[in-house]
Amino acid sequence: MADAENGYSKQVLIVGAGIAGMQAALDIANSGYQVVLVEQWPSIGGHMHQLSETFPTLDCAQCILTPRTVDVGRHERIALYTYSEIEEISGTVGDFRVRIRRKPAYVNWDLCTACGACTEACPQAIPVAFDRELELAKVMASGKVRLVGTGKAIYTLSPQAVPKKPVIDVRYCTYFQKGKCRLCEKVCPVGAIDYEQQPKWIEERVGAIILATGYELYPLEKLGEYGAGQIPDVIDALAMERLLSASGPTAGVMRRPSDGKEPKEVVWIQCAGSRDPEQGMPYCSKICCMYSAKQAMLYKHKVHDGQAYIFYIDIRSAGKRYEEFIQRAMEEDRVLFVRGKVSKVFREGDKVMVWGVDTLTGLPVEVAADLVVISPAMIPSEGTRKLATMLGVEVDEFGWWTERDGNLAPLETKQPGVFLAGAGIGPKDIPEAVSQGSGAAGKVLSLLSRWGGPSDPASE
Repeated sequence: MADAENGYSKQVLIVGAGIAGMQAALDIANSGYQVVLVEQWPSIGGHMHQLSETFPTLDCAQCILTPRTVDVGRHERIALYTYSEIEEISGTVGDFRVRIRRKPAYVNWDLCTACGACTEACPQAIPVAFDRELELAKVMASGKVRLVGTGKAIYTLSPQAVPKKPVIDVRYCTYFQKGKCRLCEKVCPVGAIDYEQQPKWIEERVGAIILATGYELYPLEKLGEYGAGQIPDVIDALAMERLLSASGPTAGVMRRPSDGKEPKEVVWIQCAGSRDPEQGMPYCSKICCMYSAKQAMLYKHKVHDGQAYIFYIDIRSAGKRYEEFIQRAMEEDRVLFVRGKVSKVFREGDKVMVWGVDTLTGLPVEVAADLVVISPAMIPSEGTRKLATMLGVEVDEFGWWTERDGNLAPLETKQPGVFLAGAGIGPKDIPEAVSQGSGAAGKVLSLLSRWGGPSDPASE
């Protein structure tokens, strides 16, 4: 194989800045090589950024994640492109040509100081994707309750966001929709608002690529038996994480969306759309048993007189100290585990009725819940198949990345120079994603070392 002087680039592209992508980026950059890190969200951190605590230690997710996001954001060898997507990739190992499209934020990030004046002044409350499109009860002057979004039409993902820069959602912005308002422009002290901002294209040349594209959740709208996303007090697991989080829309205070009341009876439903070959996905999503137990424990720590129920098919807690964590939820926090599948969820008055069967006793179970949390199937991130077509990389029938050899080459693809990491390969927890991020970085460093050491003299 030829060395770098014969045309090979020693720069690395990483697609996805979740925990796996960030770990890979830091490992490679700390070894002296340049990294191009592309993330579709306005800030880095992926789904871990949305979490409250982590299992099985109940460590604060932000306490673990924030130092890492700061390191990535400040690293001199990491070129960070957030609010961006890959538009085109061509070439082969050592000489990939990448075209990146940066979406318009309608804010000049070079001028913005992240003072927050624009968000504070914005009159338009909207549901934002980071909070899982949650809408929460707001009591009006008339005394009536209506649901409003958790963010503003100009917003920053979170107080810990890196980069901490706002974007305007043109779907909801009054100026873009009606030609009125412009309040954010009026209050910005540095003139950073730019309604005329256009997409920007960047071209990079890289020698290797790591795909750390992550996952999404199976949409509630496809789960008709659980309300099809039409019942405000039926939410998915990531929405519950936002309600539990101190940086979430309720500052960690337990409130149900429909009326703002403290929920006294909360039901978690496992295997919603997963392990269901007829109507959903046939595979197990692996982490749902653990995060549901974690959420139930955190709920009990906030609502001491509340009752938590978890409907499950069977408990899958294969991991270090995972089974002990489940036992702790049962014995110390008195979470009631009901072995059985829920058949129907519907609204009755101000309650959410949950019908199921306890398969251990054979008896029907009915719970009049205040809040229902669905654990949907994990599915590949949107755009995975498009990226696979660009690269000539295979995905399976569900859209997960396909490894060159699931046993002996789990981080490699059949395309030389293209590697895999994280939940884009399939469902996994945080430690496994981090391990794969470092593993993929090791594969890339091994490849780059064949072309000579880092070109940056300061690293030598």
